[in-house]
Amino acid sequence: MKDACGVFGVYAPGMPVAFLTFDGLYSLQHRGQESAGMAVSDGDTITVVKDMGLVSNVFDERTLKPLQGHLAIGHTRYSTTGSSTWRNAQPVYRSVGEAGFALGHNGNLTNTAQLATEAGMLPGVVASDSDLVAELIEARFPLDENSRSDGRDLERALVEVLPMLEGAFSFVLMDTARLIGVRDPHGFRPLCLGRLDAGWVLASESPALDVIGAHLVRELDPGEMVIIDATGVRTVHPFAPERIEPRLCSFEFVYIARPDTILYGKEVHGARVRMGELLAEQSPVEADMVMGVPESGVPAAEGFAKASGIPYGQGLVKNRYIGRTFIAPSQELRAAGVRRKFNPIRDNIRGKRVVVVDDSVVRGTSQKAITKMLRDAGAAEVHLRVSSPPYRWPCFYGVDTGTRADLLAANLTVPEIGSYLGVDSIAYLSEENLMKAIEAPRAGFCTACVSGEYPVAVPVSLTKSVLEREGSLDPAPPLLG
Repeated sequence: MKDACGVFGVYAPGMPVAFLTFDGLYSLQHRGQESAGMAVSDGDTITVVKDMGLVSNVFDERTLKPLQGHLAIGHTRYSTTGSSTWRNAQPVYRSVGEAGFALGHNGNLTNTAQLATEAGMLPGVVASDSDLVAELIEARFPLDENSRSDGRDLERALVEVLPMLEGAFSFVLMDTARLIGVRDPHGFRPLCLGRLDAGWVLASESPALDVIGAHLVRELDPGEMVIIDATGVRTVHPFAPERIEPRLCSFEFVYIARPDTILYGKEVHGARVRMGELLAEQSPVEADMVMGVPESGVPAAEGFAKASGIPYGQGLVKNRYIGRTFIAPSQELRAAGVRRKFNPIRDNIRGKRVVVVDDSVVRGTSQKAITKMLRDAGAAEVHLRVSSPPYRWPCFYGVDTGTRADLLAANLTVPEIGSYLGVDSIAYLSEENLMKAIEAPRAGFCTACVSGEYPVAVPVSLTKSVLEREGSLDPAPPLLG
């Protein structure tokens, strides 16, 4: 149930909301390649269409044209081990109230088991975090279905349920008349508000606004809930003020988000270039060419080349029809994906001392294969520079990284990692320089994956394999630090 996804919502009477949602989801495809879905309301009913596969596999003109309405939500799901089933595709729908509601979720709850137990749910009944939240919301709708409703049942149920949730969650929800967006009190995962001439849009990332002709109004604040209907946009604050503590995932800047996304008022591409510049200052090396691992490593490579004075060149060709190897559901598939995904440009590499800039090294599968490719292509030396700190701790807030046993930097020293990957030298960007590169000094970030400091405590039930490795099963560990 640890998934990082893309969510989208649009309220636009008179516009083809299903087609707008398709375009929005297409621009968020990088956030999830396992399944895609959308829910559309015509004011009387909600129609949900979802299936396994990419957005373009699930939807075409034949499936989109019948989806008539004035509001919609959409979802792309991140591929995780054990979750590749249609049952876990989103949006989740519940036929409660006048016409039901639908929900899409980006993130991961840390108190799922506790909530399910308190609600009296039997093991195996709840398929995912999203399923659990939908059950909790449904339980708070009025029991008398014949009673007249003012249309705010979903909003009232959310105000009751949201304070119960812990962990990372950015939601889009809808009933037949309203679009709702919610961001958790820490704002682990992004969610922004956009404006159309004839309506409003919610999206995980701002490029999803650009592609449908909307403009960015603002990012939702941590702990904020917005309700969009015929009267416009209004904000509700369902969380206690003391719970509000901004902690946007730092790896949104490093790897997850698109380079043209705006986060904390900063364009991600510029931050990645600065990461490379600072990395060159921090860990210089004598070489003939700087190259980036396409595509998220390229901006940092450009920055490294600029700051170091070493010429920038292309060393790898990327097959753009292959998805991200990091999110493939098994180690074997990731290794095969690297070979399908990249091929070396031999004339650029042969006989040269090459600096390879990559955004991160998580399991090491990709980088080990890339190093071998470069050696086989005739590189005289291969120097790896990583534009983020060592990834040592698993994420429990929306990115599936397995346990510490799966993380290279949790088990090897930096020199040992270099030997394992087969490079001549290796260096990582420091955490201090990562924050400096982002240039948002008054903003809050989650750096748990590199520091082990978790903003929200993680129950033993979620961390057992990690704690057993560390020799502790204390129910209140020092936040895995």
